[in-house]
Amino acid sequence: MIARRPRGPSGPGAGRGLRRRGAARAAFLLARAWAFFWASPWTFLGLVVALLMRAAGGHLRWTQGALEVSVRRFRPGRRCPFAALTLGHVVIGVDRAALARLRRHERVHVRQYERWGPLFVPLYLLASAWAWCRGRHPYLDNPFEIAARRDE
Repeated sequence: MIARRPRGPSGPGAGRGLRRRGAARAAFLLARAWAFFWASPWTFLGLVVALLMRAAGGHLRWTQGALEVSVRRFRPGRRCPFAALTLGHVVIGVDRAALARLRRHERVHVRQYERWGPLFVPLYLLASAWAWCRGRHPYLDNPFEIAARRDE
């Protein structure tokens, strides 16, 4: 008779590793759900903008944990002062090329929304005002932008 190796763990403590992995997975999913909830006020506003842009012929794409929205009609410059803007888990871009070019930078902002939640925009504006009051550039010297450029 040929002895076969048991397929799964047996004996005392069998399956403990599986339970740990299951608990870790549940904790991860709970943390992700909390991050989405915490950023949801700004994500909701972003979704409203996304739907309006979609109605204007925009393109929607879910990628890397965020909804990307682009409309060809917008161009940065006098009409549109930004190439991309993040609202919670929604990234609004002037076109697909801008979204692709700025994806890593904007994902840093998504993580900042997940960390600061509804406080992010007021804190961002205060940081810009503080930089401006100190004679610095309100965008380039904003600590949130510095972090996004560093981590991109």
